Parts: sequence; C-alpha cells; structure tokens
Amino acid sequence: MFVKLENGVPVEFPYTVDKLRRDNSNVSFPESIPNSILEEFGVFTVSIEAEPPADKRVKNVTRDALPTLEGSVWVLKWTISDKTADEISDYNALIADENRDERNSILAATDWWAVQDRTMSQAEIDYRQELRDITSHANWPHLIDNDWPTQP
Repeated sequence: MFVKLENGVPVEFPYTVDKLRRDNSNVSFPESIPNSILEEFGVFTVSIEAEPPADKRVKNVTRDALPTLEGSVWVLKWTISDKTADEISDYNALIADENRDERNSILAATDWWAVQDRTMSQAEIDYRQELRDITSHANWPHLIDNDWPTQP
C-alpha cells in the first residue's frame, strides 16, 4: 500500500503502482519499481499498524484515513474512542441477534431428538431448555464459549 505526497503532505491514499503508471504515462517504469524511483515521484510505502486490542463493547476502533510519518516510515494507525450510549445499545443488539441466531441453529440441529417415535433423554431435554434460557445468562449478550451449554 502506498501514499502519494506533494510537498511532504499526503494528497492521495491509498495510492497504487498502477495509478502511478497512469499518472505518468510518458515514463517507462521497470516492471518492479524500486522504492528509490517511487520516492522520486512522491510515492511512499505505507506500513499498516496491527489493530490494537480494545473492548469493542464500549470502544470504537477505526483505522485512520491517512498515514502519518513516524521517523522515516509512513504508518497507517488506528484510533480508539468511547462508544456513545446509542452505539453501545446498537452493538449489544447486534451481538444478541447473532447469539440468538446461533442458539436457533443449534436448536434446529437437535429438533430430530423430539420426533414422535423417539423419546428424548433427560440430558437432551435439559440441554434444549438451557439453550432456550441462554438469554437469561449473566453474561448475555456477551457470551464466551464456556457460557454455552454442553451438548449431551
């Protein structure tokens, strides 16, 4: 990934080698353009910082729009900000919907246990009830793997 600079200031990001070739159609570039030539045209490689850890229940993590110069390297960073009450509510609703979908899928996969010519074991009955009651779990909607009931 590249950034195009003019007078040391980013003017286009992301920028590509194909765009450089189109922008300079009168120049015969080698197939693989070395950084020294790219830099002559104001094009610099951008390093992408790894996404920082954050509690996404209460924090927004967004990639910055433009890279910044750190020493001699252009780096694309992340910004962490607090979610608003509405964003937290929307996020919780999304996670709850995803967990309900997962629960419904698991229940559907065990529906065959309840066919008329088959008697469910007590463990199967309990498991299906625990799945139905998952929305009452203390961690709802932010469940971890151990919060889900174990299939008999």
